[in-house]
Amino acid sequence: MANTRTFSNASAPTPQYTVVLAALAIIAVLGWVLNETVSTKMALLFVTGTALGIVLYHSLFGFTSAFRVLLADRRSAGFRAQMIMLGTACLLFFPVLASGTFFDQTVAGFVSPLSISVAFGAFLFGVGMQLGGGCASGTLFAVGGGNTRMLVTLLFFIVGSVIGINHLAWWQTLPAHAPVSLVKSMGWPAALALNVVLFTIAYAVVARMERTRHGVLESIVSVKNSSWLRGPWPLLAGALALTLLNFATLYLAGRPWGITSAFVLWGGMGLQSIGLPVETWSGFANPTMHKALSVSVLNDITSVMDIGIILGALLAAGLASKFVPGWRISARHLAASVIGGLLLGYGARLAYGCNIGAFFSGIASGSLHGWLWIVFALIGNWVALSVRPLFNLPVTVTAPSAC
Repeated sequence: MANTRTFSNASAPTPQYTVVLAALAIIAVLGWVLNETVSTKMALLFVTGTALGIVLYHSLFGFTSAFRVLLADRRSAGFRAQMIMLGTACLLFFPVLASGTFFDQTVAGFVSPLSISVAFGAFLFGVGMQLGGGCASGTLFAVGGGNTRMLVTLLFFIVGSVIGINHLAWWQTLPAHAPVSLVKSMGWPAALALNVVLFTIAYAVVARMERTRHGVLESIVSVKNSSWLRGPWPLLAGALALTLLNFATLYLAGRPWGITSAFVLWGGMGLQSIGLPVETWSGFANPTMHKALSVSVLNDITSVMDIGIILGALLAAGLASKFVPGWRISARHLAASVIGGLLLGYGARLAYGCNIGAFFSGIASGSLHGWLWIVFALIGNWVALSVRPLFNLPVTVTAPSAC
């Protein structure tokens, strides 16, 4: 028997209309600007990012909390939802990636090397998740939702990304195996079957862990006191919506959803604006980065989608009447955000992505590096559980069920 997630929604609070109208106005204006000055496709990618922000916020679809409660308390709802998300993503992505085109669009996945760089970067990212308070997607939707501590995490996420991109060339000299695409090496039907088997096993293992400790499984299908307008949404709804929006990104952009490459660009542009010659630094020396630094940030797909995520979360927070920024941050929490943000940014660059670009989109692309990422990211999360109390960050562990 499943235990339904319960959230207080008593008296159905009225949406914060000022926040909602402001968010809608910004979304409408920016969408119009993108359509008129860049392209209709870029405007649609911005709308896709906005929808991602709404889904992430309303379904509370976080990777950081899901990993923490699984490792510390054997609660598996978030991780089980991730397995369903990955399975449905592979089902949609693999046939399309195998063909190389989707309707009139050329498409390609995120396939990266199996390397020491990926393993160590994922480990650092895992530690950073638990100290910084969020992953890449979690940081963006928390910022949009009014979490001011996460503004600090985001700032140092950007700083860590800039440092990481300039160190990446050295890390790439360490032992590595060439990128492996299961879709290409096995054929998409066999690759899909293998991945589905692995997701099913992982789902069954964590479900058994939760039943053994707590007696029942927390539901991913239903949420008490839920509202489709105000949230929260069931985790299953979030998982399926994120899959469909990632697939939409694949079609519109020609590649899957990613987040953290934009942080490198934002950092480079920020340093460039104060007169630093970042275009001469090793991490910014390639022609693609030179071009990105020389034009508006609105020409960068990842940046536009990241901005959309923040604005979508702002809209969702206003609808839920939960946009209440708090500006008091303790010294320990501030330090955790600084350290966590640096580790997140540095780790994401070494690992060729984050929980979205390397894990979600990497596995959906059939890349073995996505599996390497999750193994070492979980190890990093586990190590960080013993570090969190030093920063006055709780690790909740409930008593085992007597059943």
